[in-house]
Amino acid sequence: MCGIVGLYLKTSSLKDRLGEMFTPMLIEMTDRGPDSAGVAVYHAPASEGQVKITAFHPDPGFDWAALAEAVSSDLGVTIEHHANDTHHVLVSGGEAEALEDAIEDYDPLLQVMSAGTTIEIYKETGLPEEVAEKFGLKDMKGSHAVGHTRMATESAVTTAGSHPFSTGLDLCLVHNGSLSNHNRLREHLATHRGIEFKTENDTEVAAAYVSDKMNAGRSLHEALEDSIKDLDGFYTFVVGTRDGFAVLRDPIACKPAVLAETDDYVAFASEYRALVDLPGIETAKVWEPEPAVVYSWGGRA
Repeated sequence: MCGIVGLYLKTSSLKDRLGEMFTPMLIEMTDRGPDSAGVAVYHAPASEGQVKITAFHPDPGFDWAALAEAVSSDLGVTIEHHANDTHHVLVSGGEAEALEDAIEDYDPLLQVMSAGTTIEIYKETGLPEEVAEKFGLKDMKGSHAVGHTRMATESAVTTAGSHPFSTGLDLCLVHNGSLSNHNRLREHLATHRGIEFKTENDTEVAAAYVSDKMNAGRSLHEALEDSIKDLDGFYTFVVGTRDGFAVLRDPIACKPAVLAETDDYVAFASEYRALVDLPGIETAKVWEPEPAVVYSWGGRA
């Protein structure tokens, strides 16, 4: 079934309250997805010329300092890093792809969750409230966040299989539904675009499709419009980029979805009850997204 939520702040005065506003939205979707949860948070950007990579290792005793030292030596860069439970954020100069490869080559159990200048992805198995508390979600600041509560139907309950999925710099996608042509599309993207997939999850394929389109010059809005004809199945997508936010339902629109917009924010949830505690929701414009219509906000949207 799964639950998805998203919050895009249109005013900077609310950035310090992003986690406070977003956490109840995620937890409210627990009964739609009790086995794992995750969130992509768009924080203040890294310094000019630097990228930040969020990585996960299942061993609580993993030596992150040794990893940073080894990668720094291999690539000739300086890496700063800080912990957030089972995840670490590593910030460095250099090319993001080279950093990702060096990190994952260091230990086969390391998984890169996201890379970019603003995005950080945190996801884990367990109840959404437990996951939110584990990573201190309510205290996070930023411009927007995208979250997911998962009820696994087609793949195992693992950290890697949890949403959001990120397959491009500062891009994330969450998904409620099922794609019927993901295997064929996965093969095409791997063979003709050189994209390496880390899971069997169909949502990773959707994320890769969108990032591939954007790498070719399409805006987020245009990439999602393209997906309407190329992706088969039942789905609702919420997508985040460095400064963009978008929502799309498939042409049949059998998966629930609701949007709310005020002068201060745009909010999305699988069900309205996840939005009821947002400030100003009483006077917000609230509507059900139309099928096969892309709704987008922000730069390059």
